[in-house]
Amino acid sequence: MKEVFCKTAALVGNEGLVKLQQSSVAIIGLGGVGSYAVEAIGRSGVGTIIIVDADRIEASNINRQLPALHSTLDQYKTDVIAARLQDINPQLKVYKHTCRYNHQTSDQILSTKLDYVIDAIDSLPDKIHLIKSCLHKNIPVISSMGAAQRLDPGMLKVADIKDSKVCPMARRLRRELHKENIYSGFKVVFSLEQPLKPDGEIAELGSIVTVPATAGLLLASVVINNLLA
Repeated sequence: MKEVFCKTAALVGNEGLVKLQQSSVAIIGLGGVGSYAVEAIGRSGVGTIIIVDADRIEASNINRQLPALHSTLDQYKTDVIAARLQDINPQLKVYKHTCRYNHQTSDQILSTKLDYVIDAIDSLPDKIHLIKSCLHKNIPVISSMGAAQRLDPGMLKVADIKDSKVCPMARRLRRELHKENIYSGFKVVFSLEQPLKPDGEIAELGSIVTVPATAGLLLASVVINNLLA
């Protein structure tokens, strides 16, 4: 495996690579954002990865989600991504939770020793529960805000939740967390781009690969740099 991560070691040093190999990261939500985040975490050399998602791959995922291919339709995202990660790094420890993260599954998912959690959940109530749980357990967490209805990945930013702006999801998240006396203490990836209005009578939110993929890579970058610090 030395050759696989030789370029990583050349950048961060052998000591840095060992830090990554000894780290454990959970990625919760494996959609357009989460699938690229977990890919980057896996290719960086992190030694233990926990993945969480209840969904099977659908045709509508193919335009933006990394594991979504015609050959993988109807397979669980956790199964496809776990196999892909271990094909990248056969020594990687991958733990799958093929379920939705919520108040009922939280203790099981967060019971493993975790150095960082990446929140790529779409559901705001589940996102709030995850963030509160991580803060309570002193687990570092970074959260993805809205990536749909946007076209410019250059407008994505990383900041503490208290400094987020423009993004409607970030605004709702701040409002709900304020009720719990949580005002800061974790980073988010959010966009300064105003979301486009849905076209015509189409109620479904639209998304194109460049924005969620970039958001996922930004999430992973923050985690990797913190693990190396």
